[in-house]
Amino acid sequence: MYLKKEHLFKKDEPYVLKPGPEGYVPPAAASMGIELPDPGEGLAYGRKVNEDAVMEEIAKQMLTRVNPTIFPGPLVLWAWNEHAKIKGQAVLDLANEIPGVMIIPMPDYRPKYPKIEPEEEINPNHPNLTIWHNKIEVCIFIGV
Repeated sequence: MYLKKEHLFKKDEPYVLKPGPEGYVPPAAASMGIELPDPGEGLAYGRKVNEDAVMEEIAKQMLTRVNPTIFPGPLVLWAWNEHAKIKGQAVLDLANEIPGVMIIPMPDYRPKYPKIEPEEEINPNHPNLTIWHNKIEVCIFIGV
């Protein structure tokens, strides 16, 4: 079922994702009127902005927040081809530039339902539990 944007939310101002409790379980972006960015753009707090501005904000947050973490997914974890190897090396190079960064691989991030034991299965199966358990304030998912 596809709904038109005007039927998805009834606020006068565009939705902005804010840090804090809402950021742990945010509403679906599409239901709040957030659209995918065009080439050369990115999303910052739910708003389309220039790609350079997004990268600057990411750098600022990764260098100033508690427990910065990079979650590499299957597209960069496995050396499928030369392009994947280059991306994987770029992730390691990025990590070397961030003091105190954690790298938590997410080779299979599909949650196990109906019940999981968080302490036994926290890594790598459920990103939200991993973020909560490690008290991560800022993270980057790459290749998921």
